[in-house]
Amino acid sequence: MISDDALAVRTLGPCRIDSPLAALLEPRRTTEHYVDEDDRVLLDDTVAMVAAHGTPVDKLPGFEPAGPRRKIYFHPSKVRVGIVTCGGLCPGLNDVIRGLVMELTLHYGVHRIAGFRNGYQGFIARYGRQVLDLTPDMVRGINEDGGTILGTSRGEQDPDEIVDCLEQMGINVLFVIGGDGTMRGALRIADTVAERGLKISVIGVPKTIDNDIPYLDHSFGFQTAFAKAAESIRTAHVEARSVPGGVGLVRLMGRHSGFIACYAALANTDADYVLIPEVPFPLDGFLNHLADRVKRRGHAVVVVAEGAGQEHLPAAPARYDASGNTMLRDIGLFLRERIGEHFAARGDEVYLKYVDPSYAIRSVPANSYDSVYCLRLAHTAVHAAMAGRTAMVVGRWHGRFVNIPIPLAISRRNTVDPNGDLWLSVLEATGQPHEWGA
Repeated sequence: MISDDALAVRTLGPCRIDSPLAALLEPRRTTEHYVDEDDRVLLDDTVAMVAAHGTPVDKLPGFEPAGPRRKIYFHPSKVRVGIVTCGGLCPGLNDVIRGLVMELTLHYGVHRIAGFRNGYQGFIARYGRQVLDLTPDMVRGINEDGGTILGTSRGEQDPDEIVDCLEQMGINVLFVIGGDGTMRGALRIADTVAERGLKISVIGVPKTIDNDIPYLDHSFGFQTAFAKAAESIRTAHVEARSVPGGVGLVRLMGRHSGFIACYAALANTDADYVLIPEVPFPLDGFLNHLADRVKRRGHAVVVVAEGAGQEHLPAAPARYDASGNTMLRDIGLFLRERIGEHFAARGDEVYLKYVDPSYAIRSVPANSYDSVYCLRLAHTAVHAAMAGRTAMVVGRWHGRFVNIPIPLAISRRNTVDPNGDLWLSVLEATGQPHEWGA
């Protein structure tokens, strides 16, 4: 059970400055756009889960609602902001950058915004990365392009050196856009800031194609990613059904969480098998079932997440990337080889087409849904920062935008529940066995 302390968002101090948004909204007296700071967005959303707490409604655990406050902590004319993007590419990064810059300048009147290049390296003097002055003119139209105008990099840097840079440049607010490892770095920065007694807000906008950050309805870029992945599944299906013994094998992102594979497969229902890290499968049972299905129907499509079936690959010394993540062995290439060998051993005809769209998916611009979501996340992040919140990320929970403490956001990994309704839908759509047999 999550405690109230774990849900509490850090603040830099009391908010005493009238928000400039008050003047913008004043003519619309029939509407209320400000957040009721005494309200909460409940953590649990079913009667059974709420009842299990056995407490009054006002004592139920919940997140701080996100949005503009009547009073803010920072005076806009005295604020200097930093923005950095870290980790792998993801659709929507430029949308978030643009959203932050436009909200800060047009609605809060903040005009000193620094863009740090190439992730956390941008703060470290020895790398010599140029700092960009971000203006509305500079970010105009960047949402139409994939990637990030700030560049990115993997790997952590010394938080003391980063905070030294923030102090030297007079940065009051830092927006960090990245995934799980990036948010761990952001927390170390926020902790170092607190240890030095500084008043610098550190706000995260969580990014991960794999959708594996907990306490979020979903992360930005995910909708675009699975939509593009679905196109690859459709391509594999066309190839497979066009030849006798056709097998389309599509390898998708998903180191520990199979959300992209699941949603992409459901988007067009062309997949006959979906293999994800959360649900182990027996290799021989899968290969036999696949061969039987191809013999019976003439073709099949297999979708595999990159982290699936790692237990079947030959043992090898562990290798790690710059972020400290274990470098997975390639399940796609392994299955391509094993499928060919298995069909040959049975004397069955097979024509296998292998598709790996991973990098093409990461680099595309956000679709319309994600563009809207990125913009709203950016607005929400600016509201939180100007109100003096820190060591938190913005997200949406049960359809409401909320402020989430970073320690909670990195406390575990969001994964597909093998007993949940999403996986049941995959089983229903593909017709693959719930239990494979030998």
